[in-house]
Amino acid sequence: MKKPVNRLWAIVLSTLAALASIGVGKAANELPNLGTAAITTLTIEKEMEVGDFYMRVLRNQIPIVNDPVMTEYLNDVGHRIVAHSNNVRTPFRFFLVNNPDINAFAFFGGHVGVHTALFHYADNESELASVLAHEVAHVTQRHLARSIEAQQKNTPATLAGVLGSILLAIAAPEAGMAALQSTLAMGQQARINYTRSNELEADRIGMQAMVAAGFDPYAAPSFFGKLAAQYRFASKPPAMLMTHPLPESRIADTRARAARYPHRNIQDNLMFQLAKARAQVRFSNYSTERSRDIFERQLKDATYPFKNASRYGLALVHFRAEQYDEAERLINELRAESEKNLFYLDTLTDILLATERQQVAIDTLEAARKNRPNNAVIELNLANAYLSAQKPEAARRILERRLVLAQDDLVLYDLLSQAYTALDMPDRRHMVQAEILAMRADYPRAIDQLQHAYRLSRGNPLQLARIDARIKQLRESEQQMKNL
Repeated sequence: MKKPVNRLWAIVLSTLAALASIGVGKAANELPNLGTAAITTLTIEKEMEVGDFYMRVLRNQIPIVNDPVMTEYLNDVGHRIVAHSNNVRTPFRFFLVNNPDINAFAFFGGHVGVHTALFHYADNESELASVLAHEVAHVTQRHLARSIEAQQKNTPATLAGVLGSILLAIAAPEAGMAALQSTLAMGQQARINYTRSNELEADRIGMQAMVAAGFDPYAAPSFFGKLAAQYRFASKPPAMLMTHPLPESRIADTRARAARYPHRNIQDNLMFQLAKARAQVRFSNYSTERSRDIFERQLKDATYPFKNASRYGLALVHFRAEQYDEAERLINELRAESEKNLFYLDTLTDILLATERQQVAIDTLEAARKNRPNNAVIELNLANAYLSAQKPEAARRILERRLVLAQDDLVLYDLLSQAYTALDMPDRRHMVQAEILAMRADYPRAIDQLQHAYRLSRGNPLQLARIDARIKQLRESEQQMKNL
């Protein structure tokens, strides 16, 4: 697996070199007006192409979390902010990365990544929203493209290094910041000032959007303050402070800006606390015993924001310890209060499948599907339940229909591959494997999978034509990737 990854990263660097030669614009001290930045350097269409490619590379580089419940919740919060943002030129996609360092990052094409550790350290939904709003503002203000424009006096090779270092930094901050220091020709102070100008602009515009979306503006200085205080004397700052400098003046500025808004009593959201509990149990380095102690202590001392979130966390701990009876008891009590809650339904499905009660899971999910027929969490769980019950044809029907709704869902493709294997449809399985590889920018192996499918499809002219067309598309995508 190492060789394809290294080859892909080499392609990234060559792509960045091509990007850097496209053109340059205004200098750092002549930043364009808000919302009109970097037109001469990168078009929106080019940014989306680069963003799509980089997202494919990231899928092969970092542990992206493929958890439908967490992904749906994160996108619900993120799109609330996007709906109240200005200068939105691209679709937005929010995704989780399983990483114990506090960080979030944004890059071309509206992609926003959030480390799971952010759920551990944020105390409420508004604090999470403040981070997402900041990253959304980075995208709408085109800060990456403006960073390229600020380097107009540098050579194309140096510009390629700058952009490469920026993109590397968002995924691996320490390596990226080291590379940035070695490739930038401009002075240290100018680099700091430009970074701070981006951060202050994202703070200001992000706060406007989060307040308009109904979140608490004081959550931004609250979260920043906690972060700075916790790591003020640390020898190694967290990733977020390496990619998002946080001097005291910035915290004070954010606090003063929040004070300009009318005070509103904004209540926290149970859904955030459920997501936080899920992250603590499933996406952290906590042992089962430590996780159990956290939630039992919260329930004993009544130190929880929401009692049901602590009960949910404890149910997840019981499930992790294979104490299924106790986990199911807690989940059933929670569902008695909120039957439609998808966090509870997803965990109940896991319990039922783990205890080999596939038909109960299917009946429960089919009932939920009647009320929410296109929901990804319900339908992916249902397809998985049908596969577990050895009913792959029912799973196939659900999953193929979902392809129309979502074509970049790795969970969907993985389940569909299992369905085709169970149905003894190797041609279709190879076609699905090709899409999985293409989603990771591994076009040569994706084309190999399609060629296997082609050989197995003789006698089916329509499918042969489709495969041939898809091979041509992937070859064009591979060439387009190199020519960006």
